[in-house]
Amino acid sequence: MATATPLARAYLKLATNPEMFWVVFKECRACGLIVDIPTELHAMLDGEHGGTKQKAARLVVDLAAAAGAREFTRCEHAHVSGVSVITGGHGLRRFLSDLSGDPQGVVAIPTTLNSAGCDREKMEEMGIDYPDFLKYQFEIVQAYSELGIEATLSCTPYDRGIEIAEGIGSWAESNAVCFSNSYTSLITNRESGLSALATALTGWAPLWGLHMAQNRVPNILVRVECAMDDTTDWSILGDWIGKQIRPEWSLPWGMMPYITGLPTPASFEMRKALTSAAANYGCPMLWAGGLTADPPKVESYEGELVFGEEDLAARYADLAPTGVVDLVVIGCPQASVGEGRATAAAVRGWMELGKRIPERRLWLFTSATNHEILEADGTVDLLEEAGVLVLKDTCPEVTPYNRNRYNHILTNSLKAEHYLTSGLNRMPTSVAPIEECVANAFDPKRISGPRPVLEGKGAKPLASNKTHRGGEASLEGQGLPSQSNWSVRGKALVTDVPITYL
Repeated sequence: MATATPLARAYLKLATNPEMFWVVFKECRACGLIVDIPTELHAMLDGEHGGTKQKAARLVVDLAAAAGAREFTRCEHAHVSGVSVITGGHGLRRFLSDLSGDPQGVVAIPTTLNSAGCDREKMEEMGIDYPDFLKYQFEIVQAYSELGIEATLSCTPYDRGIEIAEGIGSWAESNAVCFSNSYTSLITNRESGLSALATALTGWAPLWGLHMAQNRVPNILVRVECAMDDTTDWSILGDWIGKQIRPEWSLPWGMMPYITGLPTPASFEMRKALTSAAANYGCPMLWAGGLTADPPKVESYEGELVFGEEDLAARYADLAPTGVVDLVVIGCPQASVGEGRATAAAVRGWMELGKRIPERRLWLFTSATNHEILEADGTVDLLEEAGVLVLKDTCPEVTPYNRNRYNHILTNSLKAEHYLTSGLNRMPTSVAPIEECVANAFDPKRISGPRPVLEGKGAKPLASNKTHRGGEASLEGQGLPSQSNWSVRGKALVTDVPITYL
């Protein structure tokens, strides 16, 4: 059983009586929760900027209390996730409807939007079998747009998405968080869609976590001792590092490896593949010799790893397709211009042999911005002539696949494999370099045998240093600033294993 404390009840005064703000604030400061609330955020809490921003401001203060943050920071940019119908469901639609209709309820800082669940211009080609999917998807995107959010519908805001080069951000797409923190001067915590939206509406976030330089330090050392010639090699490495995490390692902000031995220079696509796959296991930032800024000096690492030719070969063997491939997807995260052109180069060789991809078995996902560039240089025309379905505004992991057609996917991305096998679709997924992916798209009989089947419905087991305990427990806490009287009764789960990093 858990009960609200007097402090939590005192916060209710703030929610119902703005004039009681300083009474509650003094109690909050006396407990050491928050040192100062900026004047602008204070005004939002008082309702001076409308009901929508008041709700967002309460959430920002709640998050500060939960994180133990004693200050707030102004943010330069936000990126909001939770767009696809299958990601947020009807609850997301109701939530956004509750925020709409307030003329003052628009974002306070530049804000972009994550991928949707479909390309609205190619619904028929995608074969989505979900009642009223396009209607619901348009409703969600429109609601975000009414809040002043730019509907970029891209999971790669760092790829021609924004012009901001430094400062504090609030991003809710895991691959973008790791890329930005590792390769740029825009620093962001791993936010949820809700916390990023609250910051977008207020312009403020709790000052904590990776915002603070003392927390941005490497905790794992990785020595690479193999060639790493292909972009998919880099994707495999990022995912492999996460699989090595030990429960006894202390990683309060997630794994943050310092990687040595990678070849330099490295293409944008290689660097992107590394950080996006590392994010699978909670990595918010990494350092790589010659590719990022030098890491801060540390006395010791929680763990030291060596990644060699045998490790790379073993992962390729584990991930290789062993049965009929129904669909090939490239672009998770959404394909860069370089990935689009690399796919076109692989496709061209087969076209010169007079071949064409049957039944549009290859889908290339990219952002609207990159689609425009690829369209202008003729890449889209070449791909479509070969039978490729080129999609924009969506991403492989948030698309509802028609299971009457597709039950085994081949991709070049460990990010796609990670989420397609364990996330929203639970689809058997194999991995190979782009050239092999394209070859399978052109030749449906390239691999024979029964399609692979995922084992059970449970999540992938992760190591934990917790031991199972049962019995009654009594917990007492301070609650959150916006909560009133409350109590919780029932079974509880305590874990150090992440439930999801989607």
